[in-house]
Amino acid sequence: MHFSTVLNRDGGTLRTTDIEQFATRLRQTLEGRGHSCTVAIVGAGDIEWALKAAAAEDGVDVVMAGGGDGTVSAAAGILRGTERALAVLPAGTMNLFARSLGIPLDLDAAVGVFASGRIRQVDTASANGQPFVHQFSIGMHAKMVRLRERLDFASRLGKIGASAKAAYWTVLKPPRMRVALKMGETEILATTSNIGVTNNLFGEGHLPYADHPDGGMLGIYVTVARQRGEIVRHALNVAIGRWQDNDLVEIHQADRVTLRILSPLRSQMAVIDGELQPVAAATEISIEPASLRVLVPG
Repeated sequence: MHFSTVLNRDGGTLRTTDIEQFATRLRQTLEGRGHSCTVAIVGAGDIEWALKAAAAEDGVDVVMAGGGDGTVSAAAGILRGTERALAVLPAGTMNLFARSLGIPLDLDAAVGVFASGRIRQVDTASANGQPFVHQFSIGMHAKMVRLRERLDFASRLGKIGASAKAAYWTVLKPPRMRVALKMGETEILATTSNIGVTNNLFGEGHLPYADHPDGGMLGIYVTVARQRGEIVRHALNVAIGRWQDNDLVEIHQADRVTLRILSPLRSQMAVIDGELQPVAAATEISIEPASLRVLVPG
């Protein structure tokens, strides 16, 4: 196979990695197993352009994207619905989509897996036409990301520390919003501190990622925790993947949902695969089954 690789030098682990040396090892591993490979190393501002160029390269079979959630999400949006496959190089902070695909979190180990991997079809989702592979959310998650981006950090560990501080500040003053969710003929009105809509349901007993990325259903998570103590307990439940018998969150499934925010929009933002976005008064979210080819362990 021919791999076209794009490494985001500003993303996650690659910030503190000798990226030129890693690129050399990557080429040696793939070429030693009979593949061909090109590597582009770019900054965050050029990542989308570089991914589009990689996908358009003559004879390319696999686009390998190395970076955080934003890099992987951008690559998936470019490759979905095409014959090109995506190889997710787990160079972010949490690497949740890579975990969902069963990819080793060590960079060199991941490249070794790709050298003998197989192609699998998985789902993507979209919010008002914008694709995502992990989650769309509003409320506490968006506030935490907004607060975290005001802090300085230069490494993966620094980002984890900044996230912990931002989470603490968010719990001290959680947002509250009135929303309406329409799923088929059913409409739900709720006052909540957070709504998450995920590309397939999260698994139980681990970090929030899907065990079955080809399940064909959105997961809709409505946080019903309101008091500070409940919100702390809810955050701990999320961290350890406790969803069953959890009285602090309502969980629904659908292939399509319309989310309307009934509260004022001036302080609202959305997070799509880790990236802050403006939020609309109404968001149409749908799942697109088997729309993305990915490279997974053989």
